[in-house]
Amino acid sequence: MSELRKDPIVDRWVIIAAERGQRPSDFKTKPEQPRSEGCPFCEGNEANTPPEIFAIRDSGPPNSPGWRVRVVANKFPALCIEGDLARSGIGQLDRMTGVGAHEVIIESPRHSDDLPSLSTEHVVEILATYAQRTCDLRRDDRFRHTIVFRNYKAEAGASLSHPHSQLIALPFIPKLVKEKLDSAREHYRRKERCIFCDLLEQELALAERVIYRNDHFVILSPFAARFPFSVEIYPLAHAHDFVEMDSAQQCALADALQYILQQYKITLSNPAYNMTLQTAPSTLPRAGHPDYWGTIAYDFHWHLEIFPRLTKMAGFEWGTGCYINPVSPEDAAEYLGKQSQPARNDQP
Repeated sequence: MSELRKDPIVDRWVIIAAERGQRPSDFKTKPEQPRSEGCPFCEGNEANTPPEIFAIRDSGPPNSPGWRVRVVANKFPALCIEGDLARSGIGQLDRMTGVGAHEVIIESPRHSDDLPSLSTEHVVEILATYAQRTCDLRRDDRFRHTIVFRNYKAEAGASLSHPHSQLIALPFIPKLVKEKLDSAREHYRRKERCIFCDLLEQELALAERVIYRNDHFVILSPFAARFPFSVEIYPLAHAHDFVEMDSAQQCALADALQYILQQYKITLSNPAYNMTLQTAPSTLPRAGHPDYWGTIAYDFHWHLEIFPRLTKMAGFEWGTGCYINPVSPEDAAEYLGKQSQPARNDQP
């Protein structure tokens, strides 16, 4: 029989339709042939992208070969960096100028590279680049929130197969992020505890939805997962902000991230997926709201979310905001956790 489950963080019900009995082999994923011809992200094609914003380099000046990780402005940005917000209203309707930042983090100079097979050192450099760009954009008081995301394969929204992530800085707090922040703040006000820490303590004790754990991070199959085989990666110790990780934590996150992406390749035949980094928003004082996120260091717990694109949203999901997941989170945890740990290539 199907089961209704409520997300403990946001007020959202999910239908777990496990009686459909779908296994990893039931989800057919299309193989993708990466094409490097004319790719603007490949080393040597630096002139085909906007100017370099940031890079980790072995050699060479900006906008030349010799880089390991490179950041450029998105050539077709959703928001533009120049301008004032110009907030205005028309009765009950609000609007402002489309100001923000939209950057591309090119993760490797080589088109054929894949995040799970990179060296741990290289993945740490990618994570450090996320942190550097987030910190830099937070200095701009126009921006309220910065989100890093990764679209893998065309089905997940990637227009180029070269390994890359994106970052968008927004002049507002997005609805889903605000729901999580508000829920965490309310829980802390009532109990003086982090709701995410409470959840982790319970999940670690039960263990049935734990996929993988190392010294600093745990990968969970969420209790009310919206999509089959989706996962969340949490730091074991309370931490509200991704950018505050030390080197040991960065290495442990790289290990956890490579583990689950390799398991997707093994178990689900390398599916398309979306990855989002859920971290604290900018805490710069806001006019009229000097302590708006005053308890965020105590109540929020940053995490990564990864959603394989194995099912499609249809009329029911669009009309209700309620999702149907044909794979129980417990079965997903078993499938993704039962494989032996993939070998690591720790050479740069």
